[in-house]
Amino acid sequence: MKQVSGKEFVRLLQSRGWVLRRINGSHHILTKEGHRERIVVPVHGNQPLKIGLLKSQMKIAGISEAEL
Repeated sequence: MKQVSGKEFVRLLQSRGWVLRRINGSHHILTKEGHRERIVVPVHGNQPLKIGLLKSQMKIAGISEAEL
């Protein structure tokens, strides 16, 4: 699986219609109309997200590995 930083993942989510609602410390919280879930992405510079966290958030957002 391709490694993606928090910044890159937030950009990808925003291009898919997710809206940045607020930032709490280094955590960016995104929501989307019609979804009950919210996605919390830790943005720590260009440090890559952990694989388990990335897969979980991709499942919620409906993003496949090929789209990264």
